[in-house]
Amino acid sequence: MDKANFGMIGLGTMGRNFLLNVAEHGIAGVGYDLDAAKRELLLTEGKGMPVDVAKDVAEFLDKLQSPRNIMLLVPAGPIVDAVIGELTPHLNADDLIIDGGNSHFTDTDRRIKELSTHGIGFMGVGVSGGEEGARHGASIMPGGTREHYDRVEDILKAVSAKVDGEPCVAYMGKGSAGHFVKMVHNGIEYGLMQIIGETYDYFRRAKGLSAGEIATIFAKWNTTELNSFLVEITAIVLNKVDPVTGNFLVDEVLDEAGQKGTGKWTSQAALDLGIPIPTIDSAVSMRQISALRGVRDAVGGVFGKELADTSSPIEEDEMHSALTAAFIITYAQGMSLLQAASKEMDYGLDLAATSKIWRGGCIIRSAMLEEMRKAFADAPDLESLMVDPDFSEVLKKHGGGLRKMVSACLRHGIPALSLSSASNYYDAFRAGKLPANLIQAQRDFFGAHTYKRVDKEGVFHSPDWDVNAKDAGGSSK
Repeated sequence: MDKANFGMIGLGTMGRNFLLNVAEHGIAGVGYDLDAAKRELLLTEGKGMPVDVAKDVAEFLDKLQSPRNIMLLVPAGPIVDAVIGELTPHLNADDLIIDGGNSHFTDTDRRIKELSTHGIGFMGVGVSGGEEGARHGASIMPGGTREHYDRVEDILKAVSAKVDGEPCVAYMGKGSAGHFVKMVHNGIEYGLMQIIGETYDYFRRAKGLSAGEIATIFAKWNTTELNSFLVEITAIVLNKVDPVTGNFLVDEVLDEAGQKGTGKWTSQAALDLGIPIPTIDSAVSMRQISALRGVRDAVGGVFGKELADTSSPIEEDEMHSALTAAFIITYAQGMSLLQAASKEMDYGLDLAATSKIWRGGCIIRSAMLEEMRKAFADAPDLESLMVDPDFSEVLKKHGGGLRKMVSACLRHGIPALSLSSASNYYDAFRAGKLPANLIQAQRDFFGAHTYKRVDKEGVFHSPDWDVNAKDAGGSSK
């Protein structure tokens, strides 16, 4: 085989399948991994394809065309830096490293700066779709310089998912834009999964339905505006029977959800940018609560685990409305964060393009994303999906169902932190007037933080809040 024009370091599930995808499209690739068994597996699965392996870094680099295109699919964090450190002394100017893992965007910015001093290119590229996406087509979110993207564009387009023949890859923007977009994608994923889980919990506990019965409902909902990968797999997961016990497998799964940090990073970035994303924040918190089994058992032992009220569960169509509204609100929060980050960090994000490439391959793909693409194509600076004419009409139709769902969960004592945060987010933005006037007055009372008035311009401070104050009964002192 002639020298390869694409290299992969890290031949675990994602790296191996991504490189096989590359080779299957006729692009010569070479892989390297410390684990000889993983190298052999690549050769076995890639038999007949233009794919090769190397036993060490020197051989790997020798088998690549110059300038080299090297992708890393290794665990985020120190391992990425270790691999870069091993490569750098042997690379030439204009060689390009592509980090396809879930690295924190701040690390990506740092690595771009450090490698640029050696003339070496670096791209942070978000890849969503798991093992299946890596092998047969993922949603790919590249960031970095436009020049570097143009250099690998044809390769990325070849291996991406396709929707109506269009590749699910687009240049996100400069610097760490690709990894920031992927981080927010994962934050939205956290939110959507949690509100699906809370809906399942209500079906299970308030309505007493079996996993199989709930699966049938989710399968039906997947034929509606809720059509999405996550709703689709929810029906499949709920219907799976455990061959050992004969029970539905989901009932045998321990209720502790893991996390790898991208949800938390999304919340942290939103706090730094001053953008509220309470549904995503709540989803992160619920995963944390799920991990605190000892505390949960102790609190349950004190207060009991029974439902507070089992009367008058809401109807299935109201639950469908609740999930539809919560889906839109969760996407809206993520998109608002991307819009703010693009301006603050000068990414130059195109949210119509982002919505477009999320339509296929990725975990949060759904029918709603085509409508989002249209919304941002019509209004590129749209600050909230909730004011888009089409999405606002859907929210007007389904917002009441969300409120009923939250009320029912509260009445039954079923935790619905993400559903309730979605409802409160929606109501807060449509409230007209919030109680922040009282909060600001309190701040001025104890800290002289000043306030603005509704009737005149300027900034004010009242040094004598207790003078001329009315007593608690409403009369003046």
